[in-house]
Amino acid sequence: MLFCFILKEEVLVMKLLRVVASYFKNCRDNFMIDLISKSKRTSEDKEYELHEIDEGLYVYNTAAFVGKNASGKTTAVELLDCCYSILGEFRVENKTYQYDHVTLDIIFYHEGMIYRYITKLEADASLENKAVFTDQHIFQKKYYKSRSKSVYDERDFKEMEDLGSLPEDTSIVFFVLKKKQTRALYFDSEGKGASTYQLLFKALRNYKISTEVLADIIHIFDENICGLQMVDDNNYKLLYKAEQKIVSDTELVHLLSSGTTKGILLYTMAAASLQMGFDLIIDEIENHFHKTLVENLISFYKDKMVNRNKAALLFTTHYCEVLDLFNRRDNIWISKSKEKVYLENMYENFDIRTELLKRNQFYSNAFDTAVNYEELMNLKRKLME
Repeated sequence: MLFCFILKEEVLVMKLLRVVASYFKNCRDNFMIDLISKSKRTSEDKEYELHEIDEGLYVYNTAAFVGKNASGKTTAVELLDCCYSILGEFRVENKTYQYDHVTLDIIFYHEGMIYRYITKLEADASLENKAVFTDQHIFQKKYYKSRSKSVYDERDFKEMEDLGSLPEDTSIVFFVLKKKQTRALYFDSEGKGASTYQLLFKALRNYKISTEVLADIIHIFDENICGLQMVDDNNYKLLYKAEQKIVSDTELVHLLSSGTTKGILLYTMAAASLQMGFDLIIDEIENHFHKTLVENLISFYKDKMVNRNKAALLFTTHYCEVLDLFNRRDNIWISKSKEKVYLENMYENFDIRTELLKRNQFYSNAFDTAVNYEELMNLKRKLME
C-alpha cells in the first residue's frame, strides 16, 4: 500500500550536508555527520538510494545509525535535530541536553549556493530553555558541478558581513533562509503519550494531509478503527468495531495499543515529510513495530514515485536486517562509545566484502557491535545458582 496523496513537483532548495560538533553531549570533539554520498554512484543508486539536489551533488534518501545499547545512536540523531532546529526555526529550545559551550560547524545547500555556518551555543537561565548563539559566522560560495568534490573546501568560502542584528537566541541563518519552515521532524523513541492525537490532528491541519490518507494509515495498524475525528482539544469521536463513542485523549491512548498509537502518528509524520519534502528523523525506528512496517517505511523514501520532493529518512535501529535494504554502505554509521561517543562509517572505516549480507557481518561482529556474550553467560550462571 502506498500513500494516496498528490505530491507537488518542486525543486528542493535547502539540504543539510554536513555538521561537525564539539562539546555536544558526550561526543568526541569534531564529531561529524556527512550526508553527501562518498562512494561510487551507480545508476541503480541514483534511482533508489540518492537524491540529486543540484547537478552532480547527491545526498542520501535514507541513512542509518546502528550500534550497541548506550553507544550513542540517539546522540547522533539529536545532533541532526539540533541542526534542523537552527535551519528551520533559527533557534534551539526545549531540548533534553545541555547547550553550554557546544560548537557547531554546519554546511548546507540553498538555492544553488553552499553555506557554512559556525556558532557557539551557550545557556542563559533568563531565557528558560533556549540556547544563546555566540561568535556566529556565515560563509557562502556558488555551487558548480565542476567543484562537486570540493564542496567543503574552506578556501572557496567568503564570509557574509553586515547582516544586521537579531535577538541573542536567534541564529543569523535567518538572513539566508529568511522564513521559518519545517526542515525536519524528530520522532524520539519514547512516544508522545496522551498528546499523541493532538499532535496527529495538528499535523493533519498544518501539512494538509487528507482524511483518505489518514484512513489508510489507521487501517495499516488497526482494521477495527472505522473512523476517528477530533471533537475538541482533548476529546475524539471514535468508530470502533461499528460502535461509536466519545473518548478523551488519555482514554484513546489506553484503548488502542501502543504500537497503533505510535504507528499512526509516525506514519502521518512520514506522509507529511514525503508530501512537503522535509526530512524525518526517527530514534529506534523499530520500536513497537513489526519489521515489515519498518521495511515498508524505508521503501517509501527509496521510491521516487512516492518521494518526489526529495525527503530523507534518517534513523537509528537495532534491526541490522533492515540494512540489507541498502545497496550502499556510506549511508550507514556504526556508533561507538569508548569514554566518548564517535561514529565509524561502514564504507570509509571498514574493509568488508560488498557481496555479503550486512546482517551476517553484524552477526559475525565485523563492526564490533555484538552483545557482551560473556556477561550474558555470567548472568545465566547466577540465575542457575
